[in-house]
Amino acid sequence: MDLTPGKLLIISTPIGNLNDISFRAVESLKSADLIACENTKHSSILLNKYEILTKRISVHKFNEASKTEGVIKMLSEGKTVAYISDAGTPLISDPGARLVNHVAQANYKIESIPGPSAITSALAGSGLPANKFYFGGFLATKKGARGKEIDEALSRNETSVFFESPHRIKSTLEIINEKSPDRFLVLAREMTKKFEEFLRGTAFELNQKYTERTPKGEFVLVLSGKKLPKSFGDNITHAA
Repeated sequence: MDLTPGKLLIISTPIGNLNDISFRAVESLKSADLIACENTKHSSILLNKYEILTKRISVHKFNEASKTEGVIKMLSEGKTVAYISDAGTPLISDPGARLVNHVAQANYKIESIPGPSAITSALAGSGLPANKFYFGGFLATKKGARGKEIDEALSRNETSVFFESPHRIKSTLEIINEKSPDRFLVLAREMTKKFEEFLRGTAFELNQKYTERTPKGEFVLVLSGKKLPKSFGDNITHAA
């Protein structure tokens, strides 16, 4: 089936360090006729750094339905529209699914331009098996629902990855410690930023660690599966 003129670019942007953007992403943002941003004010920091002067509009979870029609109208005129979220890859724990789905249904070309990912960066730095893993997005805000999500993760054989806020990370560690104190996990904090660090240890050890310090920054929680390969047994470094 021939595609209709007009193109939507789904562009991944840095998750912290602005130097992580790709040449292709910069060129695509400069050449687009319009940039749809999750937050124009937030994205202006990145766009201004690379002297990207393309016109911008805001498309977020509260107006995505109404803005989609305008984007499709531009595509019908043969224009190229770029879509970016505040950080990382659009749609991954971010809005954009409705927009992309409607554009696809209208038979316009869609290109996905890859880039930084907190998920894969945290997995790579964790040292845990990553040939197969489960991504659960942001853990639930309510403690009961979060406990159920953690129960499911603890029952999995593969590594699980979650996003968590500094306001809830202590509570989340307490829940994991109550359910499985010996389970190994890694907290990736402030990925790609100045104070990036990987905290490793059992749920008990990391729970103890955070009774002594105030959590700051953005966290990616990487939880080991029920059974780690034997080759990992002697190589895991616990929290200092």
